[in-house]
Amino acid sequence: MMNTAEEFLVKSDEKAFDLPHRKTINHNIGKYNAAVERGLSKFENLEASKRKAHTLKWRVIENLDKFLPEFESNFQKRGGKVIWANDAAEAQKEILQIIQKNGGKSVIKSKSMTTEEIHLNEFLEENQIESLESDLGEYIVQLLDQKPYHIVTPAMHLSKEEIAQLFHERFGTPADATPPQLVQKARELLREKYLKADVGITGGNFLIADTGSIALTENEGNARLCITFPKIHIAIVGIEKIIPSLADLDLFWPLLASHGTGQNLTVYNTILSGPRQENETDGPEEMYVILLDNGRTNLLAQKEQRQALYCIRCGACLNACPVYKNIGGHTYNTTYSGPIGSIITPHFKGMAAFKHLSYASSLCGKCSEVCPVKIDIHKMLLLNRRDAAANHENSKKEDMGWKLWKKGMSSRRLMDMVSGKLKNFFLKSFFKKSWGKYRAMPEIAPKSFAKQYTERQKDNTDTAI
Repeated sequence: MMNTAEEFLVKSDEKAFDLPHRKTINHNIGKYNAAVERGLSKFENLEASKRKAHTLKWRVIENLDKFLPEFESNFQKRGGKVIWANDAAEAQKEILQIIQKNGGKSVIKSKSMTTEEIHLNEFLEENQIESLESDLGEYIVQLLDQKPYHIVTPAMHLSKEEIAQLFHERFGTPADATPPQLVQKARELLREKYLKADVGITGGNFLIADTGSIALTENEGNARLCITFPKIHIAIVGIEKIIPSLADLDLFWPLLASHGTGQNLTVYNTILSGPRQENETDGPEEMYVILLDNGRTNLLAQKEQRQALYCIRCGACLNACPVYKNIGGHTYNTTYSGPIGSIITPHFKGMAAFKHLSYASSLCGKCSEVCPVKIDIHKMLLLNRRDAAANHENSKKEDMGWKLWKKGMSSRRLMDMVSGKLKNFFLKSFFKKSWGKYRAMPEIAPKSFAKQYTERQKDNTDTAI
């Protein structure tokens, strides 16, 4: 049975040379790039905004013990309930208890990476509770029994023709249906579900400490429907999503929208501050916020790497990454793919199993360049590599290989002791498989540069004499 690293290499090999897949993803990312370029041009001083966002997130992450209780206190004042979950199992258990306590049988969800992180749909299904995605992209990948391909655009890997074919097979729509027709069909299918669902579940883009509120940003309005009709609303949010003040949304909402989709602001932006109040006509009767750790404090404990928790999940680093653009999102086998996923997943899910993601990078630095909160992503990748080696997370075979390489590279005598012919045999025998079936092994010269140089110097000396 393959481990996660071996599986990653096999899938990467397949996807990198899957030309239809590459055509689809590069077409979609190309459209994103054009939109984002226009969106970023609207900033008076983009660099200053990014520096300010970085500083604010630094302040928050360094003082989580202050801001999280402040949020909890202010949220509870308006009748909301806060639950702290150390891991996915605790979060699942708490959600199930809330649903069962109220006799719930069905859940309607808006797009949320934290619910993907705790495998909520699968868990609820195992407990005979229907869980339906209402975001169009999430709904499509749920119909296909797939995971989201991208942090922002779950169905980025699918063409409109493939989606039309899916709807044709499932719902009898025309095989050549246009995107507006497909959206209309999805709307017809989902509207009834909003009305009948017992519980609405969302994530949260930001937790606002000074008002005890959750900020949601979306483009379809489905999150608003998820919290308006069901009597119970559960929001599952990572503990790092906190910001100090309501006024900070003036900075973070435009940064998130422009880097995520190229918009000045997304279409729907909602601030929720608890369940329905006495003077309000709609909204849930009960509202819960589950504050999820699930490995985040492991990353928080790493002083040099904790800035990865500044991430606002805009997806900009994925769209900029040459590796992601070739191998796609599913290859990573994690909730969070691309560069940001490569630096946080080893801390969330274990360095031993996921350290290989920190090596899946060209270190070109484009991810750090586009980050709206100025996370030094490519440096974090190097720090993860350092830690994996220092903590002996590498296999014995790998450790032995590097020791032999270091010993040989540290001694010119040892390097020249082995002929080029023998070196080529060694490379082809032990490294050809890992080098990739589409790449030719480098050919080492029969004599090393040092040997050739020494011989040439000797010939020149003899000639002069």
